[in-house]
Amino acid sequence: MATAANMLTHRLQTPYLTSVVTAITTCLRSLNPQNLNPSHINPAPLNQFSPYLNSQLVIEVIRKQSNPYHALFFFNWASNLCPNPNNYFHNHHCYVAITDLLLSHSLFALASSLLQNANKMSDLMVSKFIIAYGNLKEVKRAIFWFDKAKAIGNGNILFSYNAILNVLVNANRFNIAQSIFDEMVAVKPDVSTYAIMIKGYWKMRSVENASKLFDEMSCEPNLVCYNTMINGYCKKGDMDKAMGMFYRLLGSKNCLPDTVTYTTLIDGCCKKGDLDEAMKWMDNMKVRCCKPNLLTYNAIIYGLCLKGNVDEARKLMTEMRLNGLKENLATHMSILKGLCYAGKSDEAVNYFKEMIRKGMKCDVKAYAVVINEYCKMKKPNEAIALLKEMKAKGINPSVSSFNAVIQILMKLGEPDAAIFLLKQMQGMGCRPNFISYNIVIGGLCGAKGRMQNVKELLHNMLCSGLAVDATMYSSLVKGYCEDGNEEMAKQVLYEAIDNNYVIDSESFSVFANKMCEKGKAVGVENILKEMCKRCSVVDVGNYWRILDEQLAMHLAKGS
Repeated sequence: MATAANMLTHRLQTPYLTSVVTAITTCLRSLNPQNLNPSHINPAPLNQFSPYLNSQLVIEVIRKQSNPYHALFFFNWASNLCPNPNNYFHNHHCYVAITDLLLSHSLFALASSLLQNANKMSDLMVSKFIIAYGNLKEVKRAIFWFDKAKAIGNGNILFSYNAILNVLVNANRFNIAQSIFDEMVAVKPDVSTYAIMIKGYWKMRSVENASKLFDEMSCEPNLVCYNTMINGYCKKGDMDKAMGMFYRLLGSKNCLPDTVTYTTLIDGCCKKGDLDEAMKWMDNMKVRCCKPNLLTYNAIIYGLCLKGNVDEARKLMTEMRLNGLKENLATHMSILKGLCYAGKSDEAVNYFKEMIRKGMKCDVKAYAVVINEYCKMKKPNEAIALLKEMKAKGINPSVSSFNAVIQILMKLGEPDAAIFLLKQMQGMGCRPNFISYNIVIGGLCGAKGRMQNVKELLHNMLCSGLAVDATMYSSLVKGYCEDGNEEMAKQVLYEAIDNNYVIDSESFSVFANKMCEKGKAVGVENILKEMCKRCSVVDVGNYWRILDEQLAMHLAKGS
């Protein structure tokens, strides 16, 4: 029997293993179990595979299943084999495989029940629950399982400590992570623990603590620790310390820089605008037989485009393709932005159209770049067409894109089109913000006979929960004055004072001029006194000077 078992084990190699896995998967699909205990399903068709069972096969079958109930049905069948010619039983790795699959489908209760019934709940297994809940951003449930680990592992729970620390750091709950790290007295932190905490300190922008922890590690740093430190310094823009850390890495006994290390340094140099240094790191990378990846090329392409050097960026993209790497949306976005930086608006638009023609799924940022470019070219109709295209594709345009189009419409003297677009925004998947309304209201206040439109838009704005600020109050005061409605201007001015806002000196001058013209200088004086009394007027003397000048001018006219 032992010889037969060995022969079966020997036979279950790829591609033979693959064919058995495929046959079992086909059988499971025909049985199609859809719940925990499908009592109506007879597992007998699986018995034909019992002679082939070993842990390798079981793990491969579990991993192959897209339906977790199929995997669980197979797992339970293999747990209770009859007959069992090879005396098969699930080992630790089989339980890891089924647990991973169940947790990936958020079947927490099933996974927990299975492990507890088999007495397989360990520190490693609990850490998997913590990670799974963390991936779902359910931090409280992750902490609950961490507390459970303490009871199960009698304090020796390094996997669970590392899991909960990583969940908390990713969720920006660093204060809790710090307190848990500080309590790790009975459990000695390993290199993964330090890597997680160093990442956390960098997320908190606590450079000194990250550096101190790295220097005080009780074990040798691994490549993840070095790369985290280098990445932190690069993001901070401190390339000297990033390079210093790189040379410390070179001097270490157990680590060598990898593609991530070089790409991080290259990206840091490009974002600092030091392309020559970035290219030196690329050359250094190749000398050390470390292949650049898509992110490496994208970093340099981005740096070149940032300086408007699009031709060089395109050459590099060709080199990347020759090296077997396919560009992505980020690559094309760099080229697109580079053309814009270089002032080549027509080329940018055509490049975008080519991206669409080739079937590239352009996102809201790509559309925003081209919409902005159309606005620079004073082509609002083309920009509006893109906004509509986005809506048709199910992409909600950004508020900044709408605001750019609204602004160019106002500048081109098309206020009605701007008002219409503003009112359409909500239906096109974007809620207007204060800037949207301020662009239109501010523009209309500067035009004659449009204050009725202003009143309507103001009502819409207030109903949407937005509030008027000092700039808009100033525009409204000026607008009502220009429209010959000093009483409404006065009402708005008092409302601004009630809200502790000071209108700008230009609007106050227009208001004072209109009021003095009507012989109501005393009224202006009272308003100014009230404004100075209740609001923080920075240049009080300037406002009084404006009033005195207006009053003097109208007195001179009267004489």
